[in-house]
Parts: sequence; C-alpha cells; structure tokens
Amino acid sequence: MTMQTIDDQIIRRALTTAFPGIRPSDADFLIKSGEVKQVPASTVVCAEGEVEYTFYVILDGEFRVSKVINDDEDRQLNQLHPGAFFGEMAIIDNAPRAATVASLTDATVLEIHKGVFEKALQDSPSMSQAMMREVSKRLRDNDELAIEDLRQKAKELADAYQQLAELESARQEFLTTIAHELRTPLTSASGFMQMVRLGMFQGDDAQGALETVGRNIDIIVSLTNDILFLQEMDLILADFEPVDMQALVAAAVEAEREHAEKYDIQVNVSAPDDLPAALGDATSLERVVVAVLNNAIKFSSIGRAVDVSLAYVSPHVVLTVIDEGIGITEEMLPRIYDRFVRLEEFEGRLFGGVGLGLSIAKEVIDQHEGSIEVESKSKQGATVKVLLKAANQD
Repeated sequence: MTMQTIDDQIIRRALTTAFPGIRPSDADFLIKSGEVKQVPASTVVCAEGEVEYTFYVILDGEFRVSKVINDDEDRQLNQLHPGAFFGEMAIIDNAPRAATVASLTDATVLEIHKGVFEKALQDSPSMSQAMMREVSKRLRDNDELAIEDLRQKAKELADAYQQLAELESARQEFLTTIAHELRTPLTSASGFMQMVRLGMFQGDDAQGALETVGRNIDIIVSLTNDILFLQEMDLILADFEPVDMQALVAAAVEAEREHAEKYDIQVNVSAPDDLPAALGDATSLERVVVAVLNNAIKFSSIGRAVDVSLAYVSPHVVLTVIDEGIGITEEMLPRIYDRFVRLEEFEGRLFGGVGLGLSIAKEVIDQHEGSIEVESKSKQGATVKVLLKAANQD
C-alpha cells in the first residue's frame, strides 16, 4: 500500500458515515493520527486468523469480506463500500482476525493503529460511545451471520442424513424386490426343469414345460440386463446415427405382444409415411419404447387399448403413448423417474416389476438431449411423450 494525498473533507465524511455522532474535533484527531493509504485491487488487507493491530475506514473503493467454511470453501460474507470500516478486532482485543478483507477495486483507506484508538477513547467519552456503538453493532451482525451459517450447516447436515436414510431404505427395498423378482422365475424354471428331468412331462407337455422355463429365464435375463444397463449408462458413447422409429416401435410392440395378449390389450400404432429418422442409438432407444409400452400395458384395465403414435414436430420426432389405465396419483407423479419406485398394488390388483423402466427411459432420453413428459391423473390413464432430435436437423 502506498501513500496518497486525499482531501480532509472526504475523510471526515467517511468517519461521520462510519461513526454517526462523532464530534468534529474527534474526527480531526483521527485524521491527524491516522494514515491515508492506497490499496491496489485484489490486495488482502486483513487475513483471517492473523493477529494485527490496525483498524481501517474505507474512503474510496470496494472491499470483499470472506471467511473459510469447512476448511476449503471461501464464502463471501459482505461487500464494503466507502464509509464502512473493518478490522475492529484490532481495537477490542488481541484476538485474531475473524475474516479476510480484500480490495475488489483500487481503493483508499484511513489506517488507524490500535494505540491511536485507545488514546482517542480515553480522551473523548463521546468518541468512545460513537465508536463502541458501531463496533458493537458490527459484532452483533457478525454473530447473526455466524448463527445463520450454523443454521444452514445444520440444515445441510440434516438433509444429508435424510438422503442417506432414503438411499439406505431404497437399497434395502431394492435388494428385497430383486430377491423376490428373481426368486419367482428361478423357482418356476427350476421346478419345471426338475420335472422334465424326472420324465414327468412327455410330448407336447414337455415342450410346454420347456417353453415355460424359457419364459422365466427371459424374465431373469431382462431384469439383469436392466440393472447392468443402468450401471453402464455413463459408458455409452454419444455416437448417434439415424434411427427408423417406425421399425423400432414395431419391434417394441412385437416384444410386448404376449404381455398385451395376456390382458387383452389392443395396441394401436400410427405414423406418417414421411416420418424422418430420429438421431440416436437404436438399442437404447428401443429400451425406452419397450419400457414405456410395458408400463402402458401393465397399468391398463383389461380389454382396453393402448395408442402409440409417431409424429414430426420440427425439430423433433415425437413418440406418444396413451393408455386408459389406472393413472398416476399426484403424490407419485414427481417420483416416477426415481429408481426402484413402483406401484405394487391398486384396488386389489398386484403389479410386478422393480421400478426401473422409467428410470432407464429418462436417463436414455437425457443422454440423447431429448425430453420425456408424463401427464396423468389417478384413474384417468396416462400420456407419455418422448421428444427426440430429428436426424435431418443440423
């Protein structure tokens, strides 16, 4: 910091702003006893933790007050302007600086040593009252900031514990669900294979038993693939190519054909002849369509229809799946993309699955820089829209 000549009137106004009620003679004493210094931008004037004996009044420029939180976070507490003061710990006790003060711009300060303050306070009761009033107010403000910071930290800690508890609950539920979802097809497949080996089935019955084993193995493989796919999502490279969405939807409908027939669900598909290709990864996009279609069929009322349509709304290829099923409650709607969140029962009807379908769909669509939207009300069906970039867009 270097010396700079500055008009006494400017200094007096700054002192009056800093300490309302200070007498002119007391202000003159501080002006004569202090030193006016220029502070270049980005200069640390007070360092947190240091024991120093100088007090500052800002005459010109801006300063930043900050404190290190949690050992590594430099948090701004305040921004000081002309007429403000800092370094008050220097005149109260030999305590270390409570915060770091650095200049944001080229600035000018009146620098007053602790000894000068002590003499001024002894000689002038009015100055003592004015200064102690403002310093006390500053200390109260600092205490309030510290208390608010503690409150914030307590809330963050409570939120973190809550998240951990929710994650642990989700993990336990996931393990229980996975165990159940795997045990059922494994038990069925194992039982039928045992009976086939014992010769309990012959001819067409044996073939039917093997087909049952195959279906249960397919369920196990599908569930395992879903779990692995979620774990490997971050490893999938965004090397996208044009994807024929009509062909992809047709493949998904075929994959879900037996599922639809089981509940007597009619799947209707419509698309324009001139539909452009979507830009993406065909394998992962097929997972999306299968997941959305599977949900629509699963939660539809028996004998109802599911409508699947494709359209081009520049610059997107839009997939829309509409069902007439049980719908989604207002409470459940915000959580439908969370992993392992699922509806187990509705009005006595039980549903399978582990709650990964829409989680996979959301992550895939996000990776494609598209969007997925769900509109639904309880007992009023659901509409799912998936928007993907068209391949003909730059």
